[in-house]
Amino acid sequence: MPFNILIVDDHPMTVDSYVNLLSDESFSAVEPLFIKSYNCETAYKEIRSLKKQNIPIDFAILDVSLPAYQQQNISNGIDLATLIKETHPGCKILLLTMHTEIFIVNRVIEEICPQGFISKSEVNFESFPAICKKILSGKIIYSDEIIKSQKKLAQRNFDWGEYDSQILNLLSQGIKMIDIPNHIPLSLSSIEKRKAIIKNHFLLEKGGDIELINKIKQLGFL
Repeated sequence: MPFNILIVDDHPMTVDSYVNLLSDESFSAVEPLFIKSYNCETAYKEIRSLKKQNIPIDFAILDVSLPAYQQQNISNGIDLATLIKETHPGCKILLLTMHTEIFIVNRVIEEICPQGFISKSEVNFESFPAICKKILSGKIIYSDEIIKSQKKLAQRNFDWGEYDSQILNLLSQGIKMIDIPNHIPLSLSSIEKRKAIIKNHFLLEKGGDIELINKIKQLGFL
């Protein structure tokens, strides 16, 4: 049975580089079968198609920032990782990101708890296959920048939760604050407090909802 590796990145050259690095005989005794994708839509369809065929994904390498698939509410690599965990529970997941802001790092670790989470600025042609081999051997690998972000979050004592993500998502859809309690089980005052905290951390209280959503999208949350 082939060893199926899903690689999703919006830069085809990056995808091809990963394939070349993981095609070396020294990487795996089993010849890998690569499934390449460059956006959330094609990746979503591949993941679903493989599930229907009872074909497992053994290893997934996902960029966090990807072109979204709005029809299925798949906005980034984090959402793809959630889908993979649901449909291919035996898959080991490596997420790569250019953004190591504490909110993104905490969301990934809390929601996905991936086997690997790496800042792209800390990986090169030599270290990448070594990281992948360690993950496949059962180790959990987080890069230094990711660990630093975790420490910053602990120092700030800011607890980012699922409701915070839902509030941001609803705001981005144009849902008014007064109507958000109809979508999540929180009071309007609780929602306003959460939004104020988010706004303080993202914008230092400067700007409105539009600026907040734009900043969040820039950082890969939506």
